[in-house]
Amino acid sequence: MKDEGTPASLGFRLPAETAPHEATWIAWPHNVTDWPARFGPIPWVYGDLVRKVAAGEVVRILVNSARHEARARRLLARVGADSSRIQFFRIPTNRGWTRDCGPLFLQRPPSPGAAHGELAILRFRFNAWAKYPDWQRDNRVPERVAQALGARIFAARHGESLVVLEGGAIDVNGCGTLLATEECLLDPTVQVRNPGLGGADLEKIFRDFLGAPHILWLARGIAGDDTHGHVDDFCRFTGPRTVVLCQESNPHDENYRPLEENRERLEGMKTEDGSRLEIVRLPMPQPVFFEGRRLPASYANFYVANAAVLVPTFNDPHDRLALGILSELFPDRPVVGIHSLDLVWGLGTLHCMTQQQPAV
Repeated sequence: MKDEGTPASLGFRLPAETAPHEATWIAWPHNVTDWPARFGPIPWVYGDLVRKVAAGEVVRILVNSARHEARARRLLARVGADSSRIQFFRIPTNRGWTRDCGPLFLQRPPSPGAAHGELAILRFRFNAWAKYPDWQRDNRVPERVAQALGARIFAARHGESLVVLEGGAIDVNGCGTLLATEECLLDPTVQVRNPGLGGADLEKIFRDFLGAPHILWLARGIAGDDTHGHVDDFCRFTGPRTVVLCQESNPHDENYRPLEENRERLEGMKTEDGSRLEIVRLPMPQPVFFEGRRLPASYANFYVANAAVLVPTFNDPHDRLALGILSELFPDRPVVGIHSLDLVWGLGTLHCMTQQQPAV
């Protein structure tokens, strides 16, 4: 059932990832082409993440079949994950990067006298980053999750067309401000998600469907990112007025100039209430390559769970520095590194794997 009116007009908004979760959603890995010649370790990385996330919330796992579920259950038992906090949903996926193909969960606060708020699912169209041909199963994930939960669902449309958007293309502070890049959402020639939609059109969509009327447009993302500029690889909110921004110290590195341009933009930006941003610099790891191709290794692709902040690490001298910086920004929960050198061969890491469901 689709509702009349926009989510924002009904009091819904996309909360910050730092807000309390009811659950984290992931899709159990199965597409070996995402990790060429390196798929073997990948389920173990997922198992490590599930074990840590389940310490503080339910983990809801998409699987393709009973056999796929049985494999996941065996591995999770071996790593000691809390089975009482793990739920499986037989919803098939193509590639399973849940941040991008999964539902965005909206939240409405309790009405006066009510004990609970309300959850809703926002359904954007997914087309594999306007790059790959295998997306048809992934595109159905939001509506199938809504059916499984019995949740209200909103379809994000511009005119008669569903808007294409991935969760990794945006980041919100939960108070009305949203980060995105021009490279990802406004480039008219490369990986075009929504032909004909301009910045003003997208800003109206963010306002009406996400409850985020204040947009901070950054320029470009980092090298190696096959999404063409997802913001969650280099700039994230850690609080209502605080962002971490990746910094490349080598002026000859291809990431140096784009990240400095983004810094210059952020220094002139304010949040929805007129406050200046506090910008905390996060180092970049040394470049990581596979068969001559640079991979999007970044500490900014962390995931904030109830019980921990999980940060990708790369056997790099900067690992410890990045963990220390994030520990100061999240003093209320441990900051934990998860080895991600194998994972990043799939061109994504921890934030790309996960999608939070807020508590209501």
